Amino acid sequence: MTDSVRLDQSRPAVGPAPKPRRPVRLLGWLAGVGIGAALLIMIGASLVRQDWMNPPIPMPRFGPPWQLTHVRVSAELVTIALWVAAALAFCGLVAGLVAARWGASGPLRLIFVAAAVTVAVFAVLPPVGSTDALDYAAYGRILLLGHNPYLVTPIYLRLTEPFFGQSIPARWQYTVSLYGPAATFEQYIAARLGGDSIARVVFWLKLWNALGFAAVAVVLDRVLRSRPASRLRAHLLWTINPLLLWDLIAAGHVDVLAAAAGVIGLLIAGRQPAGGVTWRPSVWRALAAGTLIGLAADIKIDYLLFGVALAWALRRSVPTLAAAALGAFVVLVPTYAWLGKPAFQALFNRRDKTTQDSFWRSADLTDSKYLIVFAVLLFCAMAVLLLWRLPAGDPVRPAIRPAVAVSLAFLLVWPYQLPWYDAMIISVLVLYPATWIDWLVLARLAAATIANMPGDPNGVLSPQLYQADVELVHGLGPVVLLAVWGAVIALAAVGRWGSVGT
Repeated sequence: MTDSVRLDQSRPAVGPAPKPRRPVRLLGWLAGVGIGAALLIMIGASLVRQDWMNPPIPMPRFGPPWQLTHVRVSAELVTIALWVAAALAFCGLVAGLVAARWGASGPLRLIFVAAAVTVAVFAVLPPVGSTDALDYAAYGRILLLGHNPYLVTPIYLRLTEPFFGQSIPARWQYTVSLYGPAATFEQYIAARLGGDSIARVVFWLKLWNALGFAAVAVVLDRVLRSRPASRLRAHLLWTINPLLLWDLIAAGHVDVLAAAAGVIGLLIAGRQPAGGVTWRPSVWRALAAGTLIGLAADIKIDYLLFGVALAWALRRSVPTLAAAALGAFVVLVPTYAWLGKPAFQALFNRRDKTTQDSFWRSADLTDSKYLIVFAVLLFCAMAVLLLWRLPAGDPVRPAIRPAVAVSLAFLLVWPYQLPWYDAMIISVLVLYPATWIDWLVLARLAAATIANMPGDPNGVLSPQLYQADVELVHGLGPVVLLAVWGAVIALAAVGRWGSVGT
């Protein structure tokens, strides 16, 4: 008896194997260093905009925006620094996302403070990385002067208002507005507040963008507050993402307002009760959701895809589907009627164009009348594939999965894509479970952002840097974008998305 007891006690205890120790703390430090360094470089480049970006922007005598006028930095140094910043941002975000997948909850208060300070600083600095905000200001000024920006192009201001017109980019001076009526109205309000200072007009545009960006961050934080790892992931992909902050806030792109209205519209539709019951939100919720998504599409028509996603989720409930459609029409129909047929025609101005880093350029269809046909067919095929094969996602928010599917399909295959367009997918992806899609979206955002740096126009670069820029735009960019598309198709085919229940 004694021997048997001793024998039993000598056996090792049987139980679950201990989990391997993971360097979560180290990953957190790497994420902080990479993201922090990237943001500091980007802020520094914004402070000396006049040394590396064209066209020049006369600063007002007092008040925002501000820049350092007594510092001289070469365009070559800024270019290299921005490429390094984008690489640091990508590595920092990867480290942070891995830590989140391993259970880290993150220093959320520090993230919020750092993001708030960064957004506020970018808002009071001149636009960098793109000249689109100057075009917005021009369209607002044209409407303020009593002309239709869907008929009158910015060359009018270059000829009639030299002080204002000198900062209007020459590349788009013969192009009418390509944005929705709601965006045009926002630009008009900014023009009224900014007066004859284009810098001040852009400041108001950037300020509203900052508020829209912050609104999404706060909403995401509240929605995900009970899931620490998902909350951290959302703030890494949206709130403190240097690539997104550079493309949306530093550059001042209107896409952030469309994304804010669209994702809040999808969320305001409400939650589905447990138990597989058909989702039937109240008519008032559906109406509000449709109105906000209609506003998003009225800013930028691409966000009509969120309406498609909402309609797919509501397809079994005719009354709520009709209410959502009514909400969208209440916004879209009057505004397009107000600005007339030219506003509608402007929606198709880029139908046969491709961006410089698009893999479509290798298909020899650039500027072809058949380009839009192939793109639409390919988009429809991708959307159907993703709606069929994507993981189930969050069962209580049925509109998020189709929003991820259609927006990802659009961004993967549409010929005319720029990095700030990715606000569409990221704003809904953060509400979807973590999968391999996170890495793929982040890779395409990083590649497209680097290809677009330092900005348009790029300024005067040395021959060596000019060649490197060409390789990034026409080499790295298309390869990464094509590889991401292929990877998504492969994941859909095998059905192994690497889902993580964060």
